[in-house]
Amino acid sequence: MFYWVMKRIFLGPVLKLLFRPWVKGLDNIPAEGPAIIASNHLSFSDSIFMPLMVRRPVVFLAKSEYFTGTGIKGRLTALFFRLTNQLPMDRSGGAASAASLTAGMEVLTHGGLLGIYPEGTRSPDSRLYRGKVGVARLALQAGVPVIPVAMIGTDKVQPIGKRLPNIRRIGMIFGEPLDFRHYRDQAEDRDIQRKVTDQIMFELMRLSGQEYVDEYAAVVKLRLAGKVVEPAAAADPLASPAPESGSVSEASPGAGKGGPSDDTRKADDGGAAAG
Repeated sequence: MFYWVMKRIFLGPVLKLLFRPWVKGLDNIPAEGPAIIASNHLSFSDSIFMPLMVRRPVVFLAKSEYFTGTGIKGRLTALFFRLTNQLPMDRSGGAASAASLTAGMEVLTHGGLLGIYPEGTRSPDSRLYRGKVGVARLALQAGVPVIPVAMIGTDKVQPIGKRLPNIRRIGMIFGEPLDFRHYRDQAEDRDIQRKVTDQIMFELMRLSGQEYVDEYAAVVKLRLAGKVVEPAAAADPLASPAPESGSVSEASPGAGKGGPSDDTRKADDGGAAAG
């Protein structure tokens, strides 16, 4: 009820009036049934603007830190995320990250729309970074379509570190559904997971026009912060270890300018690509 009231009566109309969001391809969202909406991630506000324009409720996997804050601000933030259909995503890896995937699977099992950011975190510089294979695992195990969506201009509305947004127009482009059901019997194959993820990232690159960087955004953020980058950091969260062998689809981001090299494409989410 809170989600509907905020979207239709209070918050939604105000945001539409101020930011005048434009949308293309909204009809690509199925009227019913489960699907994954995979988005690039430019700003904190992506999780507000995109569900605002989709007719059906969208449940997002949000980082667990949003649900564990202290003080008045932390508690209000946690309450807002819970009341707006957000699920905590533990990014510590292992069993905790697996539990996050299970929560996402339950949304799909019940016929809902699951929103996920394959990059795992916001882009530090408005470029598109390497996707993590959690989105592929969910799509393959659930046998549901993936709708890529490119957020446009939200990085200018609310850059990282800025509390108050800039009032300017934003947009979003929903691509045609990607069907990976022919891989469903290979859902646990690490090469297939990487292949599917790269196909999703290619569509996001094509729709958004962003420059693609064959590195994990989380690793770049650590480097910018002057921290030591451990190989395991590249796999955090919702990613599988490196495959023993295999290649990536020709329709991966590497097929275009600025994409991964042949040597880098052979490395999966174990972190070798970030070395």
